[in-house]
Amino acid sequence: MTSSELVSPTGTDVALVGADSCENKDTRVQMKKQLGLLEGVAIILGIIFGSGIFITPKGVLESAGSVGVSLLVWCSCGLLSMIGALCYAELGTSIPKSGGDYAYIYEAFGPLPAFLYLWAANIIFVPTTNAIMGLTFANYVIKPFFPICQCPDIAVRLVAGAAICFLTFINCYNVRLTTKLQDGFMFAKIAALVIIIIAGISYMLLGNYQNFSQPWENSSTNVAQIATSFYSGIFSYAGWNYLNFMTEELKNPYVNLPRAIYISLPLVTIIYGLANVAYMAVLSTTDILASDAIAVTFSDKVLGVFSWIMPFFVALSALGGLSVHIMTSSRLCFVGARQGHFPTMLSLININRYTPTPSLVFLNILSLLMLGTSDVFLLINYSSFVESFFIMLSVAGILWLRYKKPNMHRPINISVVYPILFVFICAFLVILPIFDKPFDTGMGILITLSGIPAYLIGVKYENKPKWFNHALCALTDFVQKMSLSAKEEHDQD
Repeated sequence: MTSSELVSPTGTDVALVGADSCENKDTRVQMKKQLGLLEGVAIILGIIFGSGIFITPKGVLESAGSVGVSLLVWCSCGLLSMIGALCYAELGTSIPKSGGDYAYIYEAFGPLPAFLYLWAANIIFVPTTNAIMGLTFANYVIKPFFPICQCPDIAVRLVAGAAICFLTFINCYNVRLTTKLQDGFMFAKIAALVIIIIAGISYMLLGNYQNFSQPWENSSTNVAQIATSFYSGIFSYAGWNYLNFMTEELKNPYVNLPRAIYISLPLVTIIYGLANVAYMAVLSTTDILASDAIAVTFSDKVLGVFSWIMPFFVALSALGGLSVHIMTSSRLCFVGARQGHFPTMLSLININRYTPTPSLVFLNILSLLMLGTSDVFLLINYSSFVESFFIMLSVAGILWLRYKKPNMHRPINISVVYPILFVFICAFLVILPIFDKPFDTGMGILITLSGIPAYLIGVKYENKPKWFNHALCALTDFVQKMSLSAKEEHDQD
C-alpha cells in the first residue's frame, strides 16, 4: 500500500500516476466491521427520531383535514414501516451487501433500475433529506430570536448549510466518533419526545379534551389528498431501512440487522402515536396549521418559563438525525461508484480513517444546492414520492427473486403476504398523489427518468473519448494528492 491516504476499495492506487492508475491491484481495502447491535439500533432510531416528528404533523393534518384522520395516518405509517422492515430483514440477510435498495434492485432487476435508484437518491431524496434536517435545525435555533415574526430566510439557509458542512467533516474524520456523537444526540431526541408526551398527557389529565370532542370534523374525503398526507408521515418514519446501507460494516449482520429493526420500529410507532396525541391535546387544528415549528408552539403553551428547553432539544435532535443520515447515505454513493455506476473517485476510502470521504464531500455539495429553497414541505413531497417508488421496487424484488432464484440462501424467510401487501400499499401511495400534486410528482418522475441518458452515456457507452477517461483519472489523482499533501502537512506539524 502506498502512503496515499485515499484508496479504492478494490485496492487501486491512483495517487501518483496517470491514467494507468485506474487498473486494479490485488490488495483490497474494505470498510471495517465495527458496528454492533447497540450501534445498529442507535443508527435506525437516530435517523427516524430526527426532524420529522417536529415539523410534519402540520403536513399530515393539512392534507388529512381532521384530528381523527391524522392519527389514523400516523398509525398506518408505523404499520407500513413495520411491514417494510420485515421485508428488508429478508433482503438484508439474503443480499448482505452495503448499499441497501441499490444492491437489492441490482440483484433482482439488473443494472439500469439500480442506476436509476442511485441517480434519484443522489439527485433528489438524499440531499433533499439532508436539507430538510438542516433547515429544521436552523429554524429551531433561530426561532427564539424571532418569537413573534418569521425567521429571516437567508439566516435559516446559512445556518442549515453550516450544520451540513460541519457534520460532513465529522463523518469524514471518524466513524466511531460519529457513532459516539450520535449516542449523545440520542439523549436529546428522547428527552424532547418524553417532554412532549408527559406534558401532553398531563394537560389531558387536567380535563382538557376539547380538541378530541369532534375528531372527524373537516375530514378530507379526497383519496388522493389523504394519500398525500401519508408522505409527511412516511417522511417522519424514514430511516428504518438505512441500516441496510451499512451491512458490510455491521458485526454479525445475519443476527444484528433484523434484531435492530425489530427493536426499533415498534418503539418508534408507540412514541410517535403518543407524541401526536400530545400535540393535538394542547394545540388546536388552527394552531398546528399556523406553526412552522410545532414543538416550539407546543412548549410555549404548556412549559411556561421552561419553554426554551424544547427548541434546544429539538435542534440537537435534528442535528443528530442529520449526522447519521449523512453517514448512512454516503455509503450508497460509495457502493454505486464501486459498482462502476458513478465515477471511480467516489469509491475511494480514507485508508487511515476508513471513511468514504469523496462520497461524503460530493453529497455535501448536492445538499447545499438543495438549500436554494427553504420550503420544507415542497422538499418532502419531492423526496417522499420518488423514495416510496423505489422502496416499492425493492420489496417487489423479494417476489421476483423467489421466482427467479427459489434456492437462494435466505436466513430470514417471511410470509409472501407481507411483500404483496407492502407493494400494493406503496403503489396506492405512489399513483394517487399524482392527481393531487401533479407538478411535484411530475418533477420527481422527470428527474428520475433523466437518469436513463446518463446511464446510456456514462455506463453503457464503452468507447468514451480518451480525453474523458484521462480527465476522470486526473481528477481522481488530484483528490488523492490533495489528501496526501494535507497528511504530510499534518505530520510535519
